[in-house]
Amino acid sequence: MLLSFRFANHRSFRDEQQLNLMPVYGDGVEPTESAPQSVQVVGVFGANASGKSNCLGALAFMREMVVGSDRAVEPGEGLSREPFRLDPDGGAQPSRYVVDLQLGGIRHTYGFTIDDERVLEEWLYHYPLGRRRRVFERDGDEFAWGEESGRRGDLGQIAGITAPTALFLSTVARFGHSRPEPDPTNPQPLHDTYRWFYLASPRADAASGLSVLLDGGRADAEQVRHLVVDLLQAADVGIVGVVLRPDRSNDDVSWRQGPTRGMRGRVRAAMSAAIPPRRIQFAHQGPHGPALLDLHDQSTGTRQLLTLGLHAADVLGTGATMLIDEIDASLHPILTAKLISLFRSQKANPLGSQLIFTSHDAALLGTLDAEEILRRDEIWFVEKDDEGASSLYPLTDFKPRKEGENRQRRYLNGNYGAVPDLSTHLFEQALATRGGSDDAAAE
Repeated sequence: MLLSFRFANHRSFRDEQQLNLMPVYGDGVEPTESAPQSVQVVGVFGANASGKSNCLGALAFMREMVVGSDRAVEPGEGLSREPFRLDPDGGAQPSRYVVDLQLGGIRHTYGFTIDDERVLEEWLYHYPLGRRRRVFERDGDEFAWGEESGRRGDLGQIAGITAPTALFLSTVARFGHSRPEPDPTNPQPLHDTYRWFYLASPRADAASGLSVLLDGGRADAEQVRHLVVDLLQAADVGIVGVVLRPDRSNDDVSWRQGPTRGMRGRVRAAMSAAIPPRRIQFAHQGPHGPALLDLHDQSTGTRQLLTLGLHAADVLGTGATMLIDEIDASLHPILTAKLISLFRSQKANPLGSQLIFTSHDAALLGTLDAEEILRRDEIWFVEKDDEGASSLYPLTDFKPRKEGENRQRRYLNGNYGAVPDLSTHLFEQALATRGGSDDAAAE
């Protein structure tokens, strides 16, 4: 579970920012023992090019470094990062990424600092019994271990082969002994922290999500098919079923002709005979009964719904964190609100999965069925200053109005900032000028 994320010098963010997911209790409401340690949903709102995507991108970049830095960069080639480039000194300053996590009931703090050449610093602490304990600290190529780090001899050997461009957490995960899930009775901070990043996987597209159905060897393919049908029927998009059929559109008889095509051809023929290729189609209710259409025949909104629905089902089943940029793209606000509500439901989300998304849709700041779609402590804004640097701040910085708070209207009126500063005159003038030049050319 993510408690907070801090980062600095990443794309449009120059100064250090913090996305704090700790609940904010107000109006006389006090936390209880059963209350979650962090909010399950965070929505980030702002104008176009304000830096919303860069906020999520910073966390995604940190995840990519943790999962793959030990093998993604060739020695001597440096690191590929994206610092704040509007300031001439921005590229020379290091970038910093830090997360606070709740893993197995214990708080962990992990972070690193990098420049274009190498990892400058890296550290991991955990807090059993509420006291900070060092797991490891890294300063360049020098490492320091905590008293509870366990096999420090083994860790020292792994540190010795950790490349300057690789994170130690990535390297130790490759050579250590990982396990499927945290064990509160036997905490392993290194592997538990790595596992959190590994599960926070990037969003897949509809085609890759539906590939589970096409894999005849997958034991859960039928379960996923029922999920897809239920999801589409609940969304009322006109689809009444999902059909899997043999796919012979790519058959190539030439490579089935035995020894004359070589060993590779025989292997492909044997695999095709064992697991015949399949094709997924969607049954739409028509005037004369169901009609079958392919995935590419579906609307953009239907494909987006499948993308988010399948990915959300996977995340909710693992207790992971889901990142979505522009959650409202091609989706009706009611569908978006229902997707958000899944993560706020204890029944649908018993493992405490989290959803962090960006959006332009001010309707998500309002209510649905007399219930708030997002609470005050689940709403954040991004805004750029006159120097082009983005800043991140929460709605809780603003005091609610005594007579009631219409957040959607107040946001669109600019009361919270993070809206476009649009010049209607210049906007109309630019379009009118363009049209005039085209008319003159035509004459």
